[in-house]
Parts: sequence; structure tokens; C-alpha cells
Amino acid sequence: MLRRNYSVPIVREMGFTLVELLIVISLVAIVFISFSSFFTNYLILYSKYQQDANNFTELAEQSQRIADVLRGATDIVSDSANSLTAYAYFSPDDTYVSEVNYYVSASGTEVMASVTPMTANPPIGTPITSSTKTYTVISNFYQPAGGSLFTYYGTSSTLLTLPISDEHSIMEIQVNLAEPASHSKNGQTLSTTVSLRNRETVL
Repeated sequence: MLRRNYSVPIVREMGFTLVELLIVISLVAIVFISFSSFFTNYLILYSKYQQDANNFTELAEQSQRIADVLRGATDIVSDSANSLTAYAYFSPDDTYVSEVNYYVSASGTEVMASVTPMTANPPIGTPITSSTKTYTVISNFYQPAGGSLFTYYGTSSTLLTLPISDEHSIMEIQVNLAEPASHSKNGQTLSTTVSLRNRETVL
């Protein structure tokens, strides 16, 4: 009698070895770290450019603000590269002009404005020093090497050299504002030229 040999196939359960799992985990970790680093750097770069945009907006707003005040100046009291004092209306609601002094702080990192109201318009009025208020115009000021906050021009836009002996010779003032920038070692700058031809020359 013949016996048939029925062989039953042996089914082996296939799985990952520990080495294979470690390799997969390592690859996933590398990919995750690469993407994480990329997006982190992108977010940091985006944040820096967003800050630059905000700083430039501040420069534009403050530059226009200073220009509006100086444009209505009735007289220049004193002038230098980083300081300017003028009789001007600091606020549209002011009855009389104020003695407005723009200057760079001692630390060189801020542009300040000291405003002293007057009892009346010059030459009759006198400064009310007890009512002087100081404002921060630019809180993160950056001045390039050799730069100046103010540049002065005479007739026909002729550059005036400091010191200026006669303030009435000043016909135009260029205001140079700057703040740091992540994309430029020289920062970002904004210059505005203000005409003073409407001053009251009788003062």
C-alpha cells in the first residue's frame, strides 16, 4: 500500500528586524529635522523682513511728521548735524509756536524731540520751561558712519557747511532717518527735504 506524502507549506510570519526599524526611524528623523530646520529658518527670515517693513513704516511716518513741523517753522534757533531747534507748531491745535528741539540721544540709538511751549509767538513770547515735554521719535535709530540727522541747504539748494553763522540763510533742511535692517549692514534709510521758504522773515 502506497502512502502519499502530503507536505504542508510552512507559513512564516514576516516582520521588520530591529536593525531595519532603527534604519527607518533614523531616516524619518533626518527628514523631519531637515524640514523642521527649513521651516524654522523660513519663519525667522520672514519675521526679520516683517520687522524691517514695520521699521520702514515707522521711518516714513516720523519723517513726514518732522517734515510737517519744520515746514511750518517760523524761525530756526540753532542748528547742528544731529540737533535742530526751531520755533514751530508741534500740534495743529497749538495757539502759539513752541520751541521744538530734535536731537540724537547720547546713546546714539534714539531720535528725541523736546517741546517747550511759548507764552506767545516770538519775539514777544518766552519759553515756559516748566512745561517742557520730551518725546521719543525713533526708538531704534541707526546712524551710518559719517551720517547726520540734518543737512542744510541755502539758495539754489546749495549745501551749507557747519557751523552756520546766519540761520536765515537756511532755505531747506534734509532730514535723514535710519533704522537697522536684517538684509543690509548699512540699515534702511529715508531722507526728506523740507522747504523753509514760507518762514516769517520778520522774526
